Amino acid sequence: MSENRERILKLQEKMQELNIDMYLVPTADFHQSEYVGDYFKARKWLSGFSGSAGTLLVTDDQAYLWTDGRYFIQAAKELEDTGVTLMKMREPGVPTVDEFLEMNLAKGSCLACDGRVISVSQGKAYKKMMEDKEGRFYCQEDLLDGIWNDRPELSKEPAYLVDIKYVGMSREEKIEMVRRAMKKYEADVHILSSLDDIAWLLNIRKNTGASINLLPLAHVLMTMDTLTLFIDSSRFDDCVNAYLKENGVTLAPYGDIYGAVKELRNETILLEPDKVNYAMYKSIHESCLLEEAMNPASWMKAMKNPVEMENLRKAHIKDGVALTKFIY
Repeated sequence: MSENRERILKLQEKMQELNIDMYLVPTADFHQSEYVGDYFKARKWLSGFSGSAGTLLVTDDQAYLWTDGRYFIQAAKELEDTGVTLMKMREPGVPTVDEFLEMNLAKGSCLACDGRVISVSQGKAYKKMMEDKEGRFYCQEDLLDGIWNDRPELSKEPAYLVDIKYVGMSREEKIEMVRRAMKKYEADVHILSSLDDIAWLLNIRKNTGASINLLPLAHVLMTMDTLTLFIDSSRFDDCVNAYLKENGVTLAPYGDIYGAVKELRNETILLEPDKVNYAMYKSIHESCLLEEAMNPASWMKAMKNPVEMENLRKAHIKDGVALTKFIY
């Protein structure tokens, strides 16, 4: 029996203990990122499929892996002897993940996943599906806890501040722009979880280390007067920590965002449902009003200032030279 098959069997045993009929494992982190760190590669660890895109669905006695045409040959090879059935996306007769769930989840059954790795939009859709089936949607825990014993740690590569000569606008100016947008939505609080928006807002990046991702894991909770950055503070040196504190940015441990959100009462909260995870949404108290809209930082960063435009040109020149050398 392959190692991956043994891992799936252990997951199925845990599912049986919790009366779970199907467990969904997407390729995602707590921020709906395109590229995820090693800690979040649960789909790869379980199935053995190492492609960058795919969704694993484990039932009580089967497992299925959806991926697109880029990976059909690779997936077929990597899934050998795992017991995982390859579902070739967009091929005739192959249902989507959601269509498969709709067809195969029985009345009164249970669908589960880690609520931190799906968006608000996805979580709402799955919850409604299960309500229509008079079943339950269980998203309170990651079932791999206690199974994946040698799981890699969350990324902790050192992070740093980007000089204004590269970005053309200070973090203070950007924060003020976002607060003006919050006023238009009449929002008291803004939850920001998308890593690219946070990196843009605060002009922070991280060393890539073994990955290609420059975006440090973080969440932001903003009000009109405060901004809390939930991040592992050990990623910044003492000078950066002091600078951020002096400039109105409070640092808090990365995982504390859920407790902070849970404590909010009678606030109007601005969030983007495709960029905030479902577990965080579920922690919001019922007394709060939600304003669901695109993150202001998303459309702000799309409008490049003159400094950014000039640096984009320089980057293209350097990239062109590197590509030409490589081809030669």
